Amino acid sequence: MKESTATRVDTQLKEPIVEPLPTTVAQPTHDIVLFATVLALVGFGIVMVYSASAVYATQKFGSATYFFRRDLLWSALGLTAMGVAMRVDFGVYRRWSYALLIASIGMLASVLLVGARINGARRWFHFAGVSFQPAELAKLALVIYLAYSLAKKAEKVRSFTVGFVPHMIVCGLMMALLLKQPDLGTAVILGMATLILLFVAGAKISYIFIAFLAAAPIMYQAIVGTPWRLRRMLAFIDPWQYRYDVGYQITESLISIGSGGVRGLGLGDGKQKLFFLPEAHTDYVMAIVGEELGLIGIVTIAALFGVLVWRGARAALRARDAFGCYLAFGITAMFGLQALVNIGVVLGALPTKGLPLPFVSFGGSTLVVDLFAMGILLNISRAAPEPAGSRARGPWLPRIRWTAKKGNRRLPGGGKRVEVA
Repeated sequence: MKESTATRVDTQLKEPIVEPLPTTVAQPTHDIVLFATVLALVGFGIVMVYSASAVYATQKFGSATYFFRRDLLWSALGLTAMGVAMRVDFGVYRRWSYALLIASIGMLASVLLVGARINGARRWFHFAGVSFQPAELAKLALVIYLAYSLAKKAEKVRSFTVGFVPHMIVCGLMMALLLKQPDLGTAVILGMATLILLFVAGAKISYIFIAFLAAAPIMYQAIVGTPWRLRRMLAFIDPWQYRYDVGYQITESLISIGSGGVRGLGLGDGKQKLFFLPEAHTDYVMAIVGEELGLIGIVTIAALFGVLVWRGARAALRARDAFGCYLAFGITAMFGLQALVNIGVVLGALPTKGLPLPFVSFGGSTLVVDLFAMGILLNISRAAPEPAGSRARGPWLPRIRWTAKKGNRRLPGGGKRVEVA
């Protein structure tokens, strides 16, 4: 009897078996669908740039692959920049928001003084055979600034004087500099993207309506007060009346798309690129797509941009914090609006504007900036917790520690465990 009791007590005193924690956990991954969509657009663009530019490049530069080789080079540089941005946590851009904003405004002002004049516009810096359009960097800088400022102000965004007016002043300054170049198309894109971000952040719809009313007379004067813009508007209303004047480009675009039909004439068999359609490999590359690949090609490109907007919005909604949410929405809005305007112009649904089709048109440094911005969006799509000890600092800001409400932390003892802070 005693032996059995001792045995029972001894058994109860034995330590329970503790199973070790798993040594691996699922790591956040980038949005594969968004990544594949961007690669598809870039690849599609390389093919179409070569098809649209071969004859023109042969006549002007003596080589059919002149633009093709440069597009390959810029695409390689852009994809490298995208790869770097994918691996850098997007939180670091908080500390550079004001510096990027001031630098971009400075470049927009400088290009009016020392920029190269092409077709009556000063939009580019030329250095060592390379051109750079500061408006492209300005778009990304404005989005980063808005994302940082809106996230910092939180509920104050609903205030007219604190949350609405300062952001519209910054946007208005950049739009004014763009209109001086002149670049009405990019100015409109900046204004629309800013209003979209303010709406997403919680600004009152009445404030946005006031902004539209305030911008209406300025836009009216910018169009009616400029003779060539007024003629473009008249050509948009009735392009065939101005067939050999300001309506030449849009009518040639419509002829190109109409001749393609549903299936197109075949890749490389288009006729409008034979010195009929100006800017065939840049702003009007979509017209060549319609001619050679038909309605199927146009719908395919439009569907790819639809997927890009969908996955960008999805990344924004799944971002770990407000800054990432606004940044993803801003980048997505920029690409979505620019694609919508370009396709609308090519189809004759919008007045003629000099905006390239992102990732598809030949764009040089523009392609590098666009792919870098897409790398930021892909980094946000990982929905990874903020790295430990990350800090956001600006040249004029106090040292601020940014931490998420919930995060994953490595615990001592060999394994990993999710801990809610």
